[in-house]
Amino acid sequence: MLLHVHPDSPQPRNIRTIIECLKDGGIIIYPTDTIYGLGCDIFKHKAIERICRIKNIEPSKARLSFVCYSLSDLSRYTKSISTPLYRMLKSHLPGPYTFILPASKQVPKILKSKKNTIGLRVPENQICNEIVKELGNPVLSTSLPGEMVEEYTDPELINENFKNLVDIIVDGGTGGMIPSTVVDCTNDEPIVLRRGLGEWKEPGN
Repeated sequence: MLLHVHPDSPQPRNIRTIIECLKDGGIIIYPTDTIYGLGCDIFKHKAIERICRIKNIEPSKARLSFVCYSLSDLSRYTKSISTPLYRMLKSHLPGPYTFILPASKQVPKILKSKKNTIGLRVPENQICNEIVKELGNPVLSTSLPGEMVEEYTDPELINENFKNLVDIIVDGGTGGMIPSTVVDCTNDEPIVLRRGLGEWKEPGN
C-alpha cells in the first residue's frame, strides 16, 4: 500500500496506520533525512528476517541500524556514554549520521553484530520522528536492496518495485540520494567509516 504522509505535518490517522502495521510485524519503506529506508519494529523477529531475505543478508552481518526518537532514547540501546561522547552526539543529532556504538542489553540478540555493536540514528525528519515516537521504540533501518539509487528517490517508482515485498510504502515526497555519514565510536577516537550527507571534521581540523 502506498500511503501519502505530509512531510511537515504528518496526518495522525496515517501515522496510526503505520504504527498498527509495525506492531503487527509488518515492514515499511519510509523517508528519512537522507535516503528512503526499509524498516520494521526492532522487537519483531519475523519482520527482521523478512527484511534480511529481501536484502539477501544474515541479520548479524547486515548493516542494520536503529532510528531513535531522541538522544535520550538512543542512550537506552548503547552502554554508558562518556561526557565527551555525549557532547559530540548532541552536536550532531538530530542529523544525517549513523553512530556505531557498543550495544546494550536492550538490543535484540538477532541484531547485534559479532562485535556486539549497533548503528544508531536520530534523523531530522518529521515523519520518522512521529513514527518512532508513537511506536514507543526504535525502528530498524537499512537501505533498499540494489544499486538503483535514482529510482529510490521517487515513492511511485519505489512502490512499483517493492509493493509485493513490503506492507506499506510511506510517500513523504522525493527522497535523497546520499546516505548518512557513518562514524565508529567504539574506540578512543571516532573513525569515519563512510562519508555521506553529514559533514564531519576530523579532530584538529
